[in-house]
Amino acid sequence: MEPQVKPVPIGTQQSGWSPGSQATVVLDQSKVLRNTYWLLALSMLPTIAGAYAGMAINFAVFFRTSPIMAPLLMIAAMIGSLFIVSALRNSGWGVVAVFGFTFISGLMLAPMLAMAAGLRNGGQLVALAGGMTAAVFFVMATIATVSKRDFSFLGKFLFVGLILLVIAMLANAFLQVPALAVTLSAVAVLIFSLYLLHDVSDIVRGGEANYIMATIRLFLDILNLFVNLLSLLMMLSGQRD
Repeated sequence: MEPQVKPVPIGTQQSGWSPGSQATVVLDQSKVLRNTYWLLALSMLPTIAGAYAGMAINFAVFFRTSPIMAPLLMIAAMIGSLFIVSALRNSGWGVVAVFGFTFISGLMLAPMLAMAAGLRNGGQLVALAGGMTAAVFFVMATIATVSKRDFSFLGKFLFVGLILLVIAMLANAFLQVPALAVTLSAVAVLIFSLYLLHDVSDIVRGGEANYIMATIRLFLDILNLFVNLLSLLMMLSGQRD
């Protein structure tokens, strides 16, 4: 989305330029970033609620009994809720839509959390994955905010990498090669860490002027980062009874 106000990096003789225009852009971008961080923090509450609800109703059983249909239905629900968020992004209802989307995402986490709960050190691994996710987010957000460098060049490389990653993961769903699964999770961690850097940089530089959509972008980065970190930790250090 185009920023609402764009600076004109030319001398003061340029028509339409005013001394306060640059400050206006900086303030506008800071407001979007601040609102994004607030909404992102609040969105973790329905995510946790969704994960708790999924564990309470034993949502993992639904995935075990319908290993193909269940994921497809949940992905369809997430895509549908994303369309709703996009449609309502310019109104107060967009915030409610974000909470709905993150609640569904929490439900999607329930089967993996149930798997972790079956490990002797599952609780520790979940906490470690959460801490590592927070640390990566803090580092990438700090780099993007402090440096103010343009990391948009990463976009095309990350998109291609993501497509290849999805294809490889679908192939390994049939091949079931443990070493490949570990490698793919590690690659996914790298990709979504860099996506955080790219997306925060885009918000800081005014490339995303709507805090609703900015929140969704960062939430998806964090969600995928957490999922792959937890998967990696469970494969490498999970202790079964």
